[in-house]
Amino acid sequence: MSRGVGSRYEELAAAWLAGKGYRIADRSFTCPMGEVDIIAEQGGDLVFVEVKARRGEAYGRPFEAVTRSKQAKIIKAALVYIKSNGLKPAGIRFDVVSIKMGSEPELIKGAFEAPGYYY
Repeated sequence: MSRGVGSRYEELAAAWLAGKGYRIADRSFTCPMGEVDIIAEQGGDLVFVEVKARRGEAYGRPFEAVTRSKQAKIIKAALVYIKSNGLKPAGIRFDVVSIKMGSEPELIKGAFEAPGYYY
């Protein structure tokens, strides 16, 4: 999927999350450690959201593409974001928005954790 198409799905996911009570704080945060698609606040947590979209399920459901390696990059980028912005969040959470083209987005709240990392 091209970057332009990916950006459109990130926009769709951000609007969808905002409708669910997430306050979008930042988008497309990139650093040498990795990238975070959407950064939001929800329920007192600072939430780092990965957006995955697929045309179909021939290669699995979209959220299945968030591998352990991808998770590690998101966690490292999240820690850089927290530190570089001088934040002291009460809690952090990692969510995934899984979008299959033509279907309603699926939210996986707390899709993975950052054990052993301190912020």
